[in-house]
Amino acid sequence: MDSRGFRHSFPMTSLPDDIIMDIIARVPRSYYPTISLISRRFRSIIASPELYTRRSLLRCTEHCLYALIYNPKNGHYHWYILRRHKGFILIPSLPIMHTHGSSVALGSKIYVLDGVYSNGVTSSVLTIDCTSNTVQPSFNIPKAMGETVAGIIDGKIYVLGECGLSKRVMVLNTEKQMWETEVTKPPGLKIGQLWSGCVVMEGKIYMRDLDNSFVYVPKEKKWEMEEMLNSHKWQYACVLDDVLYYYDCLANRLRAYDTKRKVWVVVKGGERLLPETSWLRLPTISRWAYTMSCGEKLAVFFPKLDMIYSTKIWCAEIALERRQGGEIWGKFEWCGAVMDSDLLFVRCLDVMV
Repeated sequence: MDSRGFRHSFPMTSLPDDIIMDIIARVPRSYYPTISLISRRFRSIIASPELYTRRSLLRCTEHCLYALIYNPKNGHYHWYILRRHKGFILIPSLPIMHTHGSSVALGSKIYVLDGVYSNGVTSSVLTIDCTSNTVQPSFNIPKAMGETVAGIIDGKIYVLGECGLSKRVMVLNTEKQMWETEVTKPPGLKIGQLWSGCVVMEGKIYMRDLDNSFVYVPKEKKWEMEEMLNSHKWQYACVLDDVLYYYDCLANRLRAYDTKRKVWVVVKGGERLLPETSWLRLPTISRWAYTMSCGEKLAVFFPKLDMIYSTKIWCAEIALERRQGGEIWGKFEWCGAVMDSDLLFVRCLDVMV
């Protein structure tokens, strides 16, 4: 009430639900927790699946980064969401992930493969709906697989992993919710542990073990060596516009590989992500960087020492510009601490909500 005793109502509360939903659908998702505090009615609209359908129809969906983070104190893996200037925020509605396995994002959903080979036990796929941050019923993989990596092409999830003594590819058609024909790696091609995941470029899945790079071509169902990629030991990489990006921790450079020109370049303006003094003070084993695409930009996560020698995880947001002659330029748009050092960063996914 004001000084005269009149009660003021929030103007939007007098509008029909359909109009309110249309307005909220245009608001950035980061404001939804605050909007839900207005009333029970607004909380119901925020929690409604129809709101995200409306956002999609209005082309108001946005890129959100979800991260899987490990807590060494209790051995649990939790999902967090990144908020600029606030860092990673725990999503309490999602259950504990007991193994990091592998995971991929498709639209507003995350598909989590447990990745644990257990004799006589079939692995499963868990689906997370990021519009409501809830878990949907899981379904089994026809054959148990270990050490899995996964990539998405045309709405299908290609799961590559160990099955007994061989490498296999199993394909999940997400639209039909069914598994398709599997492929076994040729016996003459030796592939070690695919420890740094995989990337998808031009309809092909690229991966590397400790020594070599490989490519799987789904249309032809064949495996190949990829010699040109071997000039750099790329890891924790991402792809944007069919260009592979990764941060070279040894050289302290952001590198890019153009599949069309088959050449590596250093991203101009992004040569030095960290000051040499901050980077070199870290033990060599502690130097790592994880590169993730988010819309048309890159997000690079890395450890950094502060003034009191405490290590935190930082994130740098980089806008890219491709110029004539094959040059790629990067512009730092934001950089800040996103996570304390007592937690361990596992992986990050770009989700559309």
